[in-house]
Amino acid sequence: MTDSGSKGGFTHFNDQGHALMVDVGAKRETERVALAVGTITMSPEAYALVKSGTMAKGDVLGIARIAGIMASKKVDQLIPLTHPLMITKVTIDFDLDDTLSAIEIRAMVGITGKTGVEMEALTAVSVAALTIYDMCKAVDKSMVISKIQLLQKTGGKSGTYVRPE
Repeated sequence: MTDSGSKGGFTHFNDQGHALMVDVGAKRETERVALAVGTITMSPEAYALVKSGTMAKGDVLGIARIAGIMASKKVDQLIPLTHPLMITKVTIDFDLDDTLSAIEIRAMVGITGKTGVEMEALTAVSVAALTIYDMCKAVDKSMVISKIQLLQKTGGKSGTYVRPE
């Protein structure tokens, strides 16, 4: 007995409402890229320590970058029904906002494959933000992680998506 079809337009459910992993076997490989963003806002004291690289736990942004990259490669172990992927590129960048004591995190993930990398980019941003929180919580427990969202994705059957301003 096989589960096929979808319920209500959701691809991770069959006609009976049972969860399934989408069969991507017949899809053609295309170049796919996803860009996600998120923000962590903190106290001016914690922000100054991060910016100057003098946080007691070390290079916060360097460690957060590595954590985000590592997380992008583990999505299939974290989120049910996602496929293990051979990611070809991941970049994590940070924009510091002195006025808001905030750090914007941007993750770009690329692949040539049969399924997209939106979840990988969103996970990379999320884990990078959580790593920043973890490394700074001794100074500021009131940090806020927010606005994690997909900005853009290209490739695949659905084509290009760009988040409206």
